[in-house]
Amino acid sequence: MSNTTNPLTSDRSSTIRKAVSKVPEITLGFWIIKIAATTLGETGGDWVTMSLNLGYLVGTLIFAAVFVGLVAAQVRTARFRPYLYWATIVGTTTLGTTIADFADRSVGLGYPGGVALVAALLLVSLVVWYKSEGTVSFRSIVKPRVEWFYWVTILFSQTLGTALGDWLAGTDRGGLGLGYETGALVFGAGLAIVAALYFWTQVSRTALFWAAFILTRPLGATLGDFLDKPLTQGGLNLSRLYASLVLLAFMALCVSLIPQRPASPGAAA
Repeated sequence: MSNTTNPLTSDRSSTIRKAVSKVPEITLGFWIIKIAATTLGETGGDWVTMSLNLGYLVGTLIFAAVFVGLVAAQVRTARFRPYLYWATIVGTTTLGTTIADFADRSVGLGYPGGVALVAALLLVSLVVWYKSEGTVSFRSIVKPRVEWFYWVTILFSQTLGTALGDWLAGTDRGGLGLGYETGALVFGAGLAIVAALYFWTQVSRTALFWAAFILTRPLGATLGDFLDKPLTQGGLNLSRLYASLVLLAFMALCVSLIPQRPASPGAAA
């Protein structure tokens, strides 16, 4: 068997190992902050579009501008900055919320149609990224072009999460009507399965990362809906603004107290 190494692949791997990652290592603390961020995206997005009566289209345009600005800042920075990183994550969750609601409600695709559309966009994003870079690992986020792939893929995963959460919990627009509490239990069980695969199997860590990232979004979406929806719809009827501020404070506290470090660059299985 030949031991010849492809020089292009070798050069790419060497470049990744020498570069500085601007995304955090994946730890338990990462997932705690991530779930809080996705819940904040749900309540914050609904506050702008519903409580302020700006509508889904205007809300989407506002958060799209915020998203582009935050990603541009993230790409320009020379090192991992936790507050900037998590602000950008919140930017993807709020934009994902308004995009999903706009597609489901304003455009009229309904929940199944919205899920199918965003799932297709997410798949296309991952395929194009993989064809371009040879990996979709979070450990490869070391170049500006790859950062844009990363953030666009995260945006689509957040949008898919919103659509999935609404589809399971909602009783209208083709929803399955399981309710917010049941929806949260379903997605929590999905995350437990991903965790079991991580600890007890050799399933690709990259595949498990994206599966967990997608599943935490609908979990956050259902938790956010549970906080602010009316009692008659199975929620707690909290003010969206109040719920968002509490979640923002909780996130800031977690980012301050939970140790974070840049991910170690390199390809992941």
